[in-house]
Amino acid sequence: MSVVRNIFVGQSAHAFLLFSLGVCILLAAELPGFFDGEFAGVSTQAWFVLVVANAVVHQLYVWLCWRVELHTRGLSRVFGRWAFGVYASFFTVLILARPVLVTLLSIANAGTLPIGEELSRVIAFVMVMPVAYLAWSVRRYFGIARAFGIDHFDTAYRPLPLVRGGIFRLTPNAMYTFGFLLLWIPAFYFRSIAGIVAAAFSHAYIWVHYLTTEKPDMEIIYGSDASG
Repeated sequence: MSVVRNIFVGQSAHAFLLFSLGVCILLAAELPGFFDGEFAGVSTQAWFVLVVANAVVHQLYVWLCWRVELHTRGLSRVFGRWAFGVYASFFTVLILARPVLVTLLSIANAGTLPIGEELSRVIAFVMVMPVAYLAWSVRRYFGIARAFGIDHFDTAYRPLPLVRGGIFRLTPNAMYTFGFLLLWIPAFYFRSIAGIVAAAFSHAYIWVHYLTTEKPDMEIIYGSDASG
């Protein structure tokens, strides 16, 4: 029973916060132009549902894999030395789908955000810069494997110090603070109100993941002061 309890630590708060974000989406759906348009024969509403569903599936997938591996070594027992690779393969598909789906949603709903085209594209361009700096910092200092959570699978990573180079000098949570600006870029570029709401949901929801899943895990893996 203690293993099950450990796996579900923080997940009641996760459920409550996800429900709260869902309420916010319902309120935002009343905005003018929210469900206008379509792309490739698919309505804006359907693209929006796909964005939200992908985000929820992605973060539930990470929670379950991380917790099962951290507390039971369950994936390693099934897949052996291929456990992280199997997990990372599905993770990659889900994480890459997020900007793709927001972009398709924003194209479908283009022109509904009531700001000028020049201003919207300036905002999008400004957001590219921290995203690019983050990508360089992850490659230079962090590594994709650590970004995917290999420390849940391989104990050799656990003695490594937390990264404080590059953009991580500004905040240890740079991937969540700046990385998810990637989803705002197409929403502003195409001036999509539905894209803005989708990006806001995704950005808020990744912080739910941090608070309810990653932070408790980091306190186990690295110590109680590691997640600050």
